[in-house]
Amino acid sequence: MSVAGEAKPSRQRPLAPAQPSRKSRLARLRLHLANIYRLTIKELRSFRSDPTMLLLVVYAFTIAIYAAATGASTEAKNLSVGIVDEDHSDLSRRISDGLTPPTFKPAITLTPSEIDAAMNGQRVIFVIEIPPNFQADILAGRQPAVQIDVDATAAAQAFNGLTYIQNVVTDYVTQFITGREANFGALAKMVTEVKFNPNLKSSWFTAVMQVISNLTMITVMLSGAALIREREQGTVEHLLVMPVVPSEIMLAKILANGIVIVVSTALSLAIVVEWWLQVPVSGSRLLFLGGACVYVFTVAALGIALGTVASTMAQFGLLSIPVLLVMMLLSGSTTPLESMPVWLQYLMKTISPTPHFVIFSQGVLYRSADATIVWPEILITAAIGSVFFGLALYRFRRVIFNG
Repeated sequence: MSVAGEAKPSRQRPLAPAQPSRKSRLARLRLHLANIYRLTIKELRSFRSDPTMLLLVVYAFTIAIYAAATGASTEAKNLSVGIVDEDHSDLSRRISDGLTPPTFKPAITLTPSEIDAAMNGQRVIFVIEIPPNFQADILAGRQPAVQIDVDATAAAQAFNGLTYIQNVVTDYVTQFITGREANFGALAKMVTEVKFNPNLKSSWFTAVMQVISNLTMITVMLSGAALIREREQGTVEHLLVMPVVPSEIMLAKILANGIVIVVSTALSLAIVVEWWLQVPVSGSRLLFLGGACVYVFTVAALGIALGTVASTMAQFGLLSIPVLLVMMLLSGSTTPLESMPVWLQYLMKTISPTPHFVIFSQGVLYRSADATIVWPEILITAAIGSVFFGLALYRFRRVIFNG
């Protein structure tokens, strides 16, 4: 009697998880974009309903820029000068008459005993002391000394004004000797050509740099305030029950505030800087605004990160002040980046996007640089922005979504 062989149980391979099809991935992407779009509209409506923020943005990109460009000038103008003329010669009178407006006010004649009182009473910033026999010593080939007393409490005026006074004295002495001795002349003539700012007007520099400073400040304030406002008003709980993810909420806040800031920057550059202040912009506005979009993304991510640390607007304001001061003062927009210690230059270029955007803006707007020259600065700004966004997203999930 034969026994039929029993069938051996077959081994079944575990089913691999189904890979999402291309259609489902596109549907998910469209859903994310739709959520970001609706949240962006919500943020823009929220901003429109806040008159304080509206007024702050309008002021920051109009009156504040004009006031900083025209009122905070570092040029030497209307400098008060006293002159102690102990020679009373033709040459000393020429020097006194050479101190002309608008750089100098008419020179005040002083005696040696009046110098200290005039400077202590802030009547004059500079005192020129011309010694006796000054003209005779010049004609005899000697080198008499002209003493210039400077009130250095006005540091910017003291430095620039001293240079002007030295040039006036040197020029008139040279002209006097040249007129007396036909065979006297300079061995070489130096010709100076100034590019990008021929008249050395500080307002041309200050106006554009003020736009960058205000762009930085307002972006941080708006993005951080957008998060703090929802936490204080309790509307953040509405977001928790909506079918949205943290990255969508953050991108919507960055996008909404970025639209407001970039549009305000474009209008400020065209109306305030170019039309009102008559500052020529030689480079591509579109390239500048494209770089501004990358920079706004970076700074807005920083603002949201600060907003996750603070729980009230008062705390956010106190927290953002030192951050903004360091970013703006050590960015190269106020003082040259090269004047800082080397280690501080590397540190700021590593942790802050502002020095890179300042270099980018100066290259584009002042020197007409194209994208092939300034792309490294935008690439570094985008890299720093990615780090800021990752940090802000991590903090946002922990603080708002508790996980």
